[in-house]
Amino acid sequence: MRNVDASWPDVGSQVHHSVRIWPALLDDTTSVLEWHSPRHVMLKARGWPIGDAHVSIDIQDTENGCLVRLTEDVIAGPARLVPTPLGDLAIAYRNTETLHRLAYLAAGHAD
Repeated sequence: MRNVDASWPDVGSQVHHSVRIWPALLDDTTSVLEWHSPRHVMLKARGWPIGDAHVSIDIQDTENGCLVRLTEDVIAGPARLVPTPLGDLAIAYRNTETLHRLAYLAAGHAD
């Protein structure tokens, strides 16, 4: 993450990020499309030249805390040409890692 708009997480605000895909470094943004605190956020993640995706994060209370569901759908760009099963595998791997990092932070293990 390179920068976060001061108005984050208001609708329209952005996170400015970099994604390393060897040997390149891609700079792009993720913007807030919907924000319903504290249960739902819909984001538009840009990662050109790969494409754009809608990312939804939904939180549901459970007996032992909460359940966080992260879903991602490619909406534009060459990534739409990747067969769904193959794309789902790549997205699932990355999103699983994202949720593990979130759980680590939520448990109070932040640096």
